[in-house]
Amino acid sequence: MPPAPATDSKKVALTGYVGFDSITTQIERKLLKRGFAFNLMVVGRSGLGKSTLVNTLFASHLVDSKGLLKTNESGQPLQTTEIQSVSHIIEENGVRLKLTVTDTPGYGDQVNNDKCWEPVVKYIKEQYSSYLRKELTPTRDRRITDSRVHAVLFFIAPTGHALTPLDINVMRRISEIANVIPVIAKSDSLTIEERAAFKKRIKEEIDFHGIKTYPYADVFVDEDEFGAAGANGAVALNDEERAERQLLNAMRDFIPFAVVGSEKSVVVDGKAVRGRRTRWGVINVENEEHCEFVALRNFLTRTHLQDLIDVTAMVHYEQFRTKQLLALKEATS
Repeated sequence: MPPAPATDSKKVALTGYVGFDSITTQIERKLLKRGFAFNLMVVGRSGLGKSTLVNTLFASHLVDSKGLLKTNESGQPLQTTEIQSVSHIIEENGVRLKLTVTDTPGYGDQVNNDKCWEPVVKYIKEQYSSYLRKELTPTRDRRITDSRVHAVLFFIAPTGHALTPLDINVMRRISEIANVIPVIAKSDSLTIEERAAFKKRIKEEIDFHGIKTYPYADVFVDEDEFGAAGANGAVALNDEERAERQLLNAMRDFIPFAVVGSEKSVVVDGKAVRGRRTRWGVINVENEEHCEFVALRNFLTRTHLQDLIDVTAMVHYEQFRTKQLLALKEATS
């Protein structure tokens, strides 16, 4: 006879201390020993400071900046001509992170920009495909190396006008398969009023064209499966979950992040800060009145790094995996 279906679990009070509450400590110890991996991709037109911002975000020189002042033998500005990935191990307070940064060619640089997003989309899908092959191997590795792209920083030129049709097309294509986070590059070239109006216009265009940017308003991969359901069948949120929802909504209000990057230090009031000195004064990248760099850094590293990894695995990769396995099933039937 088939086994009887499991009944709904009931919460039972303990009559004494058991000790399974130490499981979080056990997990933390294992994870610290194993280390973590985070894969970041930068996409945007040439000359927007993509490499500089990544180096500023992680307070280390990870990616060489091509820069408008650096030229090749023919005197032309250096540009990324193919997709390049560089990996580094960085450590902070005993936590090791393998950070992989994938730099992409600046789209829109060619005379014919038809389907210029294809190399980026192909690369992201290739990482999913590689992971799937390793996952389906009969003698697979105990821990599969994760090369899936967890976040895509999409750089928008600070024109102060609107997204170009090419921007919209590229962002929409990538957002269908990965976590896209739009940022306005070199936002110090805009006044405060211009920046606010530009952000508002971009938000409206993103909504109008149905582009889904991260964080998503309707995707929650870590809901409490043991939570109590409310009257309408929805799981009631506890205080911590409500705080997380409020943080998520606050981060969504920042989209697109208006940022400034700089690896150089300048002295402000006798203190060295990362920023840029101009004829009009000093731009301190960590001053929240100057730009939204701190909000982006906190969002990427301090509050949503693990969620970016989880959403990639449970949403984007899962959709790719389902399509591939269904296609395989149809091909063999």
